[in-house]
Amino acid sequence: MDTFSDTLEWKVCVRHSRLYSSFRLQKAKYTLQLDKSMWKDRHQHRLFRTTVVSHSQIVQFKLSDIGEGITEVTVKEWYVKEGDIVSQFDSICEVQSDKASVTITSRYDGVIKKLHYNLDEIAYVGKPLVDIETDALKDVASEEDVVETPAVSHEEQTHQEIKGHKTLATPAVRRLAMENNIKLSEVIGTGKDNRILKEDILNYLAKQTGAILPLSTKPKMMPSLPKMDPAHDKLEEKTAKIPRPISMPASIPIGVLGIDKTEALAGFHKAMVKTMTIALKIPHFGYCDEVDLTQLIKLREELKSVADTRGVKLSYMPFFIKAASLGLLHYPILNASVDENCQNITYKASHNIGVAMDTGQGLVVPNVKNVQIRSVFEIASELNRLQNLGSASQLGTNDLTGGTFTLSNIGTIGGTYAKPVILPPEVAIGALGKVQVLPRFNSAGEVFKAQIMNVSWSADHRIIDGATMARFSNLWKSYLENPASMLLDLK
Repeated sequence: MDTFSDTLEWKVCVRHSRLYSSFRLQKAKYTLQLDKSMWKDRHQHRLFRTTVVSHSQIVQFKLSDIGEGITEVTVKEWYVKEGDIVSQFDSICEVQSDKASVTITSRYDGVIKKLHYNLDEIAYVGKPLVDIETDALKDVASEEDVVETPAVSHEEQTHQEIKGHKTLATPAVRRLAMENNIKLSEVIGTGKDNRILKEDILNYLAKQTGAILPLSTKPKMMPSLPKMDPAHDKLEEKTAKIPRPISMPASIPIGVLGIDKTEALAGFHKAMVKTMTIALKIPHFGYCDEVDLTQLIKLREELKSVADTRGVKLSYMPFFIKAASLGLLHYPILNASVDENCQNITYKASHNIGVAMDTGQGLVVPNVKNVQIRSVFEIASELNRLQNLGSASQLGTNDLTGGTFTLSNIGTIGGTYAKPVILPPEVAIGALGKVQVLPRFNSAGEVFKAQIMNVSWSADHRIIDGATMARFSNLWKSYLENPASMLLDLK
């Protein structure tokens, strides 16, 4: 210690600091560990006060109002645990209302002291979500202050400076990071919009532990099977194609296979009950037709490679959506809403066309905003974004609200015709069946192979008559059967 006392030339400013049996003195990038007793004996002239001062307090972080009249949410995932250190804008948890999933971020720098809810429990707006121990004073410490945290390198400081940006990652990736005590703010994402992928977490772990990740996994070599007689192979092929009935083991009585289970409706299922109950009050008018997509399928095949080079997956849905928007320009009453007493009609200026999606948490209907001013490519790009968020259960409130017209592509699962239910306050909806190869006759009476899709429309019969719905459907159909005709109305 004599060497230390002889070479130490720094002036120490002891201000707003705590005294412990052991504390750190930090200046620039150098950190020195000092013992309290040693400091007291050899440097008493530097300490003017010995009073223990604590500036930390426990703050109850309450669940704020997330809009849309939501008063309660379900806690779906915790990104922190008790004892974790968090900074402002770090993700705390993911909650799900009856309309959307929302990621809650911290407003404080501090230590998590208590989680007030377990997974799948109901949290209420205005009630405490977590307890955070944080510094009560916001005074800015100088470079020579005594601090309790270890020295921070320039690289770590850079990561801390960008924490204000929202970290994009799926719940599975966040869970992987939490299990390995990795802060997402320290990981550089390589996905779209700097999204953090599973590979980014694994690579980060490899750098920290020195492990080498395999570039690829080779399938295990299976021993070769003895050659069989060709006639026997053909017989087995035919046998394999014949579906076999699923039989229940005779030893298991039907009555003891399981027990009934009752659980409360929550999340999107709860929202569906509310929405469909209101929808049943609307008198639905149905109209069905078939569309020949032969020309559209050829056009999409030509444009698919172009879209791939731009990083966008091009399906048929962007064409369906754009054709619907062009039709709504001619029949704006289908892009309207009525008040509760059906006394006033509001014609919507924006074409926010919803797309029904089947997710692991139920039916969701995000919408593509302002379709009337978007190109087919822009619609496809936005659909890709909504589908990725829907798969990860990360759709926001803005994505799920404000719809003015809806299309349901039920045909991707199966079926031809459907009876879609209107989503209030909208007044029309369409359901698209699967595409089938069917024989049809041309103008010369010759049979040809056609790609046929069935469509089913439902409209609010209080303000929309059958003729209007039929004319809109015919116009929409003409755009899809002759895709080049859309160019005449594109703006």
